[in-house]
Amino acid sequence: MSRRKSNGTTAKSRRFKILNVSLFIIYVLLISVLIVYIFRYNILAFRYLNIISTFLMILVAVLAALFIWFNKARIFTTVLLVLSLLIGSGTMYAVKEMVDLSTGLNSTSNYSEYEMSVVVAADSDIKDIKKDLLRRDFTINTLCIDKDGNLLDILNIRSDLDNKLLKTVGNPRYRIKEDSLRILRCIRFATILDFDIEKKTKYFLTKYSYLLKSLSINRKKEELDKIFLSKNKERGRRLLLELNLTNALDLDKLATITMCTDLTGIWCQLEVDDIYPFTKVEKEQMSKLRELLKYDKIDNYLLYKYGLYLCTVYAEIKGIPRRKINTMYSKLPILTRRDINVTGEEISMILNKPPGKYIKDILDDIEVNILNSSISNDKEEITKYIKDKYL
Repeated sequence: MSRRKSNGTTAKSRRFKILNVSLFIIYVLLISVLIVYIFRYNILAFRYLNIISTFLMILVAVLAALFIWFNKARIFTTVLLVLSLLIGSGTMYAVKEMVDLSTGLNSTSNYSEYEMSVVVAADSDIKDIKKDLLRRDFTINTLCIDKDGNLLDILNIRSDLDNKLLKTVGNPRYRIKEDSLRILRCIRFATILDFDIEKKTKYFLTKYSYLLKSLSINRKKEELDKIFLSKNKERGRRLLLELNLTNALDLDKLATITMCTDLTGIWCQLEVDDIYPFTKVEKEQMSKLRELLKYDKIDNYLLYKYGLYLCTVYAEIKGIPRRKINTMYSKLPILTRRDINVTGEEISMILNKPPGKYIKDILDDIEVNILNSSISNDKEEITKYIKDKYL
């Protein structure tokens, strides 16, 4: 009887141990991810709170490991791990929501000089607002207005705006390290607003440029698109080169390309199709534009083959007036093969031969000759040309 009871107790103890070990493994995995999130995104805003929360999570893990190892307080260990997992899962969900919100705002915000203000209700608590402003990236983004439109300079940064100076809120060492997207946002603001970057902030933009390697490629492209679309894009290029960001951004050819107003033209010259995200159509356009750029000048056939859009981009890169390209295009005798005044069936009848692959070759020949003005797009003249050459 006592042996049966002992066997039952041993089996129960073994089941508890397996359960607790399983819970412990799940807990360790959960807190590992949580700790990474906490320190990467500075979730608790203050460094010492991050450290304390991490210490408490590790302490629970150590206690649970000791209890499991020595097979003590089995029920207490199970309850401790279950509660810790519930709290950890809830925290993980909240942290993920905060990170998603933060990255979403960073990647979709399109700031202008007037969109940087925050509307503050009349009964708002200034202390709470100040706490929020202290978490922002750059001082120019901390100006507020109340419901009556009065400017509130809670952090006393008006001088930065007046002096057209970009500075981080607080120590740039931590602000830049918290989120590497701020490196590109800083370049974007400096480019679009034509602001200078404060010396210390500029230093840490370069120091932490390696963090851009792990930044989402989509977020990098979004910021670069805005820089390249700016009227002040040359300043943006100078800053990217001056701060040695090209290596981290895989933009090795940035220094040698011709900056133009068209994004396709810029990305085409950078040749990063296999690194940055582009649609199938964008990749095809860039491929065709590279083919076109191998030619020294545009003629009717190239304009017809590649189309007005790509030839306009070509002209800007090559320094050819856009008006010249538009004039040439307007004088093209044909814009598509359907404009040729002879059909494949008619060619078959003229040559008294059944339709075949030869028809395409003849149409290619006629197309080139019309575009080169060797023959006109006239049915009689085309018919005579076919008879003279192919009969």
